[in-house]
Amino acid sequence: MENVYEKYGLKQVVNASGKMTILGVSKVSDDVLEAQKFGGQHFFEMSDLVLKTGQHLAKVIGAEDGVVLASASAAIAQSVAAVIGQGSMHHVYHPFDERYTNREIIIPKGQNVDYGTPEEVMIELGGGKVVEAGYANMCSKEHIEMMITDKTAAILYVKSHHAVQKSMLSVKDALEVAHKHNLPLILDAAAEEDLRKYVDMGADIVIYSGAKAFSGPSSCLTLGKKPYFDWIRLQSKGIGRSMKIGKDNILGLTKAIEDYLEFGPETGDSMKERLTPFVKELNEIKGIDAKIVQDAAGRDIYRASVTVNNEAPIDALKLIEELKKDSPAVYTREYRANMGIIEFDVRAVHESEMTMIVDKIKQIMK
Repeated sequence: MENVYEKYGLKQVVNASGKMTILGVSKVSDDVLEAQKFGGQHFFEMSDLVLKTGQHLAKVIGAEDGVVLASASAAIAQSVAAVIGQGSMHHVYHPFDERYTNREIIIPKGQNVDYGTPEEVMIELGGGKVVEAGYANMCSKEHIEMMITDKTAAILYVKSHHAVQKSMLSVKDALEVAHKHNLPLILDAAAEEDLRKYVDMGADIVIYSGAKAFSGPSSCLTLGKKPYFDWIRLQSKGIGRSMKIGKDNILGLTKAIEDYLEFGPETGDSMKERLTPFVKELNEIKGIDAKIVQDAAGRDIYRASVTVNNEAPIDALKLIEELKKDSPAVYTREYRANMGIIEFDVRAVHESEMTMIVDKIKQIMK
């Protein structure tokens, strides 16, 4: 096969930033590619394919129902539209009609984050009105409860490293408040890895990115309770039409989830083992202090945390800039670069690429 990088003049990328949308998220396995190929080369009644694959995945995971959608963002918008319209075909065709007055979606203020687009953009795309609860540095059950009105359609909780972790109510807390007031809880768990935890907890709509933890194609698996999923599927005739997913990616994600349930992700212990020699080599570079750290949201993910200290000839922001130059370019996690800290996520990085990263940093530091 011809070299795509050369054909289109693209930089080759070493993805040490994690499963990030800006870099195409994940690598998919040969088995997933085969499932996508079958989907691409055959025909189906699409409504039947959507229904049957979603129900199959829900059954093997232990949820009441499920559906494969185009992305986690699409799932947020369609879930919001679903809880507002509640199965009304008129609403599907007229999603912003003023007669549908129960549009308020409560979200903790510290969770209204920008993950590539703000959460509120997807809520509003689904016809919801954003109501923030609590404050930037805290949100309790009481903060959520005091924002509930007769116009509230749902509570949205974001389980993500992007969101504020300090003084934040738990998923269980949010679920208790929602169900106390007969409201559904929509859980944005896009990058989470446990497919059963939140379903078993009783969350009504749980949204997972298919391309992140599960190494599937661009897609989303949404799981939860009836009747919400009849309402979500109905959105394919409305706003969901602009967010439709192809048959190839439906079958690709279905295979990726099946494989994930059988084999699981790379363990934290495995990551730490691979990181140990990498961190040791980084610490031999003047101006660098490296250590292994766990994911800030508590997931079983470990990364190399690199502090660019005062002995370095450049700061962390400049190092990030230099790593992205030339081909292969190295992309890292930049969230704390203003504090002099860069993180390297090695889930999609091979040993030879780790060596290349060390060599590139050595050259930059000279």
